[in-house]
Amino acid sequence: MFKIKGSSILVTGGTGSFGRAFARKALDFGCGRLRILSRGEHAQAEMRSEFGDDKRLGFFIGDVRDRDRLRRAFEGVDLVIHAAALKRIEVGHYDPIEVVKTNVNGAINVIEAGHDAGVQRVVGLSSDKAYQPVSPYGCSKAMAESLFLAANNSRGARGPIFGVTRYGNISGSNGSVIPKWRKMIANKATIVPVTDPEVTRFWMTLDEAVNLVMDTAVDMEGGELAIPELPAYRLGDLASAMGVGMNVTGLPDWEKRHEGLRSGLTSDLAPRMSILEIQEGLSRI
Repeated sequence: MFKIKGSSILVTGGTGSFGRAFARKALDFGCGRLRILSRGEHAQAEMRSEFGDDKRLGFFIGDVRDRDRLRRAFEGVDLVIHAAALKRIEVGHYDPIEVVKTNVNGAINVIEAGHDAGVQRVVGLSSDKAYQPVSPYGCSKAMAESLFLAANNSRGARGPIFGVTRYGNISGSNGSVIPKWRKMIANKATIVPVTDPEVTRFWMTLDEAVNLVMDTAVDMEGGELAIPELPAYRLGDLASAMGVGMNVTGLPDWEKRHEGLRSGLTSDLAPRMSILEIQEGLSRI
């Protein structure tokens, strides 16, 4: 079994909500070294200040589109957590080529750099939008999943093993609907834009996402697609739980009414959260 304690870990896209939470847990578990690779110098400066002077933590400016930079950053790393992605679904709709460059070509670069640098394990983070995708973003994540899982077929005797975690949006994460609505409410809004109140989405906390990825990294043997069992909520119930009215704008063609994680586990069939349960969840994020 792989041990976090004493290991060297690198997180791509590590200055995001997930990366920061994962970093805290990895450091708490006694990792020997933790590298954060991302494009944003300002976000790295903020994270450096937030985490203080921990000598185990290092920051690398770089982009997963740059394979040479990844090779250099991966040297001496035991475990890579690949969280970097272009994630906004409307960006994928408007600029699909750019999404492919980061989400698909970037996955290929991570795989190849992992081989070249002698990394032991790689875990790719995926999305429920990769299941039966209808959007360029979802298609790009489905392809990235396939690339990571198939990489186990040609890894050789000493190559990395690869696994994938697939889950829904993390509730309250940067760019998601909850912080967007909270900002509007703080500015005295009483009505928020809602595509369709009957839309359902999975509810997953940041801690649950970190634990899933950590457990997968520790236990995997290569080829895993780790999928959690999650509850779901109606978008209309989320608005009610946050005490605001709705301006229904209509669901774009490139968004699903209900998401899915696998066959038989879709957000319209998953255990449905009540308004009270949503309120309790909101109080913790």
